[in-house]
This record gives sequence, C-alpha cells and structure tokens, in this order.
Amino acid sequence: MRQASLCGKRSLYKSAGLALALLVAATVFQRGMTPGQFLQEPPAPVLDPLKSQKPSGQLASPNSFWKSPKDPVVASTEEAAPDGPPAWDVTSTNCSANTNLTHQTWFQGLEPHFRQFLTYRHCRYFPILLNHPEKCAGDVYLLVVVKSIITQHDRREAIRQTWGREWASAGGGRGAVRTLFLLGTASKQEERAHYQQLLAYEDRLYGDILQWDFLDSFFNLTLKEIHFLKWLDIYCPRVPFIFKGDDDVFVNPTNLLEFLADRRPRENLLVGDVLQHARPIRRKENKYYIPPVLYPKASYPPYAGGGGFLMAGRLARRLRHACDTLELYPIDDVFLGMCLEVLGVQPVAHEGFKTFGISRNRNSRMNKEPCFFRSMLVVHKLLPAELLAMWGLVHGNLTCARRLQVL
Repeated sequence: MRQASLCGKRSLYKSAGLALALLVAATVFQRGMTPGQFLQEPPAPVLDPLKSQKPSGQLASPNSFWKSPKDPVVASTEEAAPDGPPAWDVTSTNCSANTNLTHQTWFQGLEPHFRQFLTYRHCRYFPILLNHPEKCAGDVYLLVVVKSIITQHDRREAIRQTWGREWASAGGGRGAVRTLFLLGTASKQEERAHYQQLLAYEDRLYGDILQWDFLDSFFNLTLKEIHFLKWLDIYCPRVPFIFKGDDDVFVNPTNLLEFLADRRPRENLLVGDVLQHARPIRRKENKYYIPPVLYPKASYPPYAGGGGFLMAGRLARRLRHACDTLELYPIDDVFLGMCLEVLGVQPVAHEGFKTFGISRNRNSRMNKEPCFFRSMLVVHKLLPAELLAMWGLVHGNLTCARRLQVL
C-alpha cells in the first residue's frame, strides 16, 4: 500500500509539471520538513464558518466561461448569520446562462469569448476555497495583495523571498505589513485536480493564498478585483493602506512605506501609473480589443495600470459598493477606473510607478539598471530569475552616482 501510494504521488507531480514539483520540493527542504510530513494529505480547504451546500445542477451552457462544463454548479447566495462574526456569504453558485441575448443580431456578431463573457456577466460572486482572515488580525498597516494564477508557484516563491516578505512593523509606530496572493482555479480541466492539490500543499506551508471558485482567465481578472474588495470589506475593515499588484513586478517596500509616511488613509487616495484619455483598442488581434457594442465611448475614464498601485483602505471599502452598481467589464484596471468615476475620485499619477517598465523601449539600459530600480516604487515586468537578480543588486553593495528623487 505504501509503495502504491508513493507511485501515485510521483504520478501526481509528473502530471502537474516537473518544474513546479521541484520548486515545491525545494521549498520543503528550505522549511526543514521531511518528505513524509509534506506529503501528508492536507485537510479539506476551509470555505468559511458557513457550510457549503451540495451541488444540485449544472450550467445551462456546455461552454461555460465561468466554470468548467464538468464542474457542478448550483444554488445561490446566502447571508451570514446576523449574530455571528462576519463571513464570506457565498457558499454555492447558481450561474445559468442569460439566454435573452442569444438571438440578438449584435450578440451573434461578436467573437466567441465576448459572447461567453456577456452570457455570464451577471454571475458576480463565487464561493471561497482558501481563506485567511487571520491575516488582518492585530494592527496591520499595509496589506500587500498580489494577483497570481495557480500554475505560477515560481513567481509567488520569488515574491516571498523578496518584496513580499512580511514585516512585523512598518516602523514609526505603524503596524505590520502582511501579504496575500489572489487566485481562481486552473483554467484547464486536465490540470485542475493536480494543481489544486499542489496549491493546497503550498498554502499549508505559507498560509497566504486567497482562492475563489471561478476559472482564472484574462476576462475573469475583474472577478478577482471585486472578490478581493468584498473580502477586504468583510475581514479587513480597518487596514489603512493596500498595495495591489501583479506577480511579475519589482516592488521597493521601503519606498512604498516612505511614500505613505506622511499620508493618512483618506478616502480619495489611489496612486499609481495613471492613464488619462486612453482609448479602447479596436484592433481584433490585440489582447485588449474591445468591440464598440461593449464600450461605445471614445475614451476610458482615468485609471491606474493594474501592474501595481496603492490605495487607502477607506477608499477600497467605498469602491466595493461602487463596483456593485456597474456591470462587469473585461479589463480589470479599466473597470476599477469606472468605479472611481462613480465615486468622483481621480487617481493620482506618480512617476515612481512604472507599470510599463522604466522605459517603454525594451532595449533601453534603464530597464536593467539597478540604480533606477532603487529609486522606484513599482516596476513592471520581471520574471522570477530577473526579480531575484535585481533584488540582490539593489540590496547589495550598490554605488550609484546619483539618486533619482521620485518619492
């Protein structure tokens, strides 16, 4: 039985990807665990104090954008018990297709992924699979949240070793800095079971993953936005500041905290790399293409690039309710700009946020120069090896001729 069990585990790692398995194994070694301890079956993911309902139906469409057609989906939204602690109140899903659109001419002329998006756009909230409300226990000054996907363990590990390290205190009498990763489920059916088990092991090691039961895809980044805002409102209502970014950025936490030192968590603080008068892209071959029927206006409201931005906690809680008044939009950072517009809040541009790289010319030496990185708050885009190398350079024995004053 033991030999069969071990063979099953070897098959699991092989199917899930050798590279990811090796990264997880290296992590186990660093944490001082034995293979036996690591491979113990983890407890079932905790949804919340509320119990999940059993599935009782399936999506009307065989090509669900939100869920795999093989995944059972059901029922509805429930409210937390009024006399208990606040909790995630969605314990099951009833996401049926909006068939009213099917026969409309304008709808039939859209590309399949846009038809799918619109058919299920009304499905806004899903059950939580991995939850860590304890992250907001005590005095938390800055909550760092990172958008990631289930297969990118290497990016999460690089962030944990660098800018995602937690601080017991932000200094100056300020509270802790805590880190969380935001995930959905694997987008490919054949990957889901294996990667979900690996993710459960990873979360058991670090306890820093929030995961919801919707597929991780480009259009579903907006779901990740509204799910986090709701989670924050429920579990983290008093945190003064939030940094939200991608898992392929370089962040300088010291500069973030220096920037926040003389600021208060007022309601209108959202600062980043702000785009003004950006136009919807109408070229179909572009990743960010939007058909006119989905957004007929000539330009977007001001918005901060999703690679990384800072916002005040009170504004985040207001955004949660503002976003609930709008229909979902497939580009998440634009959608957040629309929510800011509802509130009448203008995002603030800051030259220390470089969500398109320090220089848009990819061959520019500035994009590889650690003296520039030392002066920045956020720089996009670095893969794990590049992030680790740049972090070592910036925090090593680095001598710069001058320091850019961007704070």
